[in-house]
Amino acid sequence: MAEEILQHAKRTFLVVVDDSEELNKALLYACRRAENNSGDIALLFVLDPVEFQSWLSVGELMRAEQREAAETRVNVVAQLVKERIGREPKIIIREGVPVDQVLQVIDEDKSITTLVLGAAPDKEGPGPLVTQLTGQLVGKLHVPLIIVPGTLSDDHILNIT
Repeated sequence: MAEEILQHAKRTFLVVVDDSEELNKALLYACRRAENNSGDIALLFVLDPVEFQSWLSVGELMRAEQREAAETRVNVVAQLVKERIGREPKIIIREGVPVDQVLQVIDEDKSITTLVLGAAPDKEGPGPLVTQLTGQLVGKLHVPLIIVPGTLSDDHILNIT
């Protein structure tokens, strides 16, 4: 029992990696919190499912190219995390519907204690993942959800964390 409590004592902040501008805000917030709490960062990149191709090799090639691009992107973000907190983040790459994969990763990885997302700074809405996870799916989350407004300056984020 005590070993299980110690295992969960360290906080892990999950950040979803994509090409959005608001990722930088969520990442800065999560890194700062991890740094201040001796916590860790987990990075999740969700690949779009590759549609069935009549030529199996075409589908596999598309999947491989998509995976390579994802690994490149997430490794760039992982390097930023390492520079900020001095530790390697956990990297998770999944294929599927983003909201489903976020929920599944949180359910499977009990070390994840917080989900940190950035909200888009434009008037079109906060982004699909934030919208879905703050709507009907909020009850499926088993960890706190922190939404970092995309309009916050980096200095503001540093001051509040």
